[in-house]
Amino acid sequence: MDAILALPKTSGIAASACAALGVSRAGVHRRRIRLLRPPAAPSPRPSPPRALSPTQRQTVLDLLRAPRFADLAPAEIYATLLDEGIYHCSIRTMYRILDAHNEVRERRRQLRHPVYTKPELLAEGPNQVWSWDITKLMGPAKWTYFYLYVIIDIFSRRVVGWCVADAESAVLFKALFDDAIVKHQVPPGQLTLHADRGGPMKAKVTAQLLADLGVTKSHSRPHTSNDNPFSESHFKTMKYQPRFPQRFGCIEDAKEFSRDFFAWYNQEHHHGGIGLMTPDQVHYGQADDIHAARQNILDRAFSANPERFVAKPPQPPAKPTAVWINPPHKGR
Repeated sequence: MDAILALPKTSGIAASACAALGVSRAGVHRRRIRLLRPPAAPSPRPSPPRALSPTQRQTVLDLLRAPRFADLAPAEIYATLLDEGIYHCSIRTMYRILDAHNEVRERRRQLRHPVYTKPELLAEGPNQVWSWDITKLMGPAKWTYFYLYVIIDIFSRRVVGWCVADAESAVLFKALFDDAIVKHQVPPGQLTLHADRGGPMKAKVTAQLLADLGVTKSHSRPHTSNDNPFSESHFKTMKYQPRFPQRFGCIEDAKEFSRDFFAWYNQEHHHGGIGLMTPDQVHYGQADDIHAARQNILDRAFSANPERFVAKPPQPPAKPTAVWINPPHKGR
């Protein structure tokens, strides 16, 4: 094709070359026109009338980059601002603004697990199902560890009890669990305690303790970490905190970090699984009032700029009503 284009147009040689090579003369003609007349640059895509203005987008970007929000996810920022009576844009718009500046990335690989059917536990309020587990915290030297015990309410996601020790022990858990039961005034026969199949979880001391307190025990299936998702997710949240150290210098350092982390987690962390509320707000019955206040703020935002909301008026994330460990299949 390029050789034919190089031939003179008026000599008839080009037509003969097309016939000899089996090339379409119309195709050569179109190619020659395109070379003489390069295509025009595409016109820029018009901005929708409901989109944020450049000034508003810059305001949101500056807010996302502010020191108080620099290490937080857009959902966390959205909930914090909403509770302060401020609304700029949706969570999705925050992601779009960050993505336009190449500031969205995944820090870790996500594991996908299949849905399992057993055990099947349902919590429709606080103090109905607790989950507990132990995780290792690396100590000052290689092969040295501290052990963090955590009991979490799966409905409110509140950490109801924790301690740091030098070893895994059912006796240490007994003291921790006794204290949590008294502190939260859990009556006999109401609570189910879920755990994996580690040594302290299956120990005779633990079984006797639960029987004496009228607590139903539940265990994950062997080698199925997803049967204990709430404890696993909580440890993941803790260990991906920007302030989580690679190693702790001593057990007191581990206790100090845990004390600050659990205060933040219970009182300030807006959890995506409970309608972007804090665990304390859900655990102590404040969810209805907070949900209503957020709806009022969004209603005012809709009244001020209805063109921004295409499908329907905005609504805050749904309040938690029921939480499952391995919900049953719909067909059952």
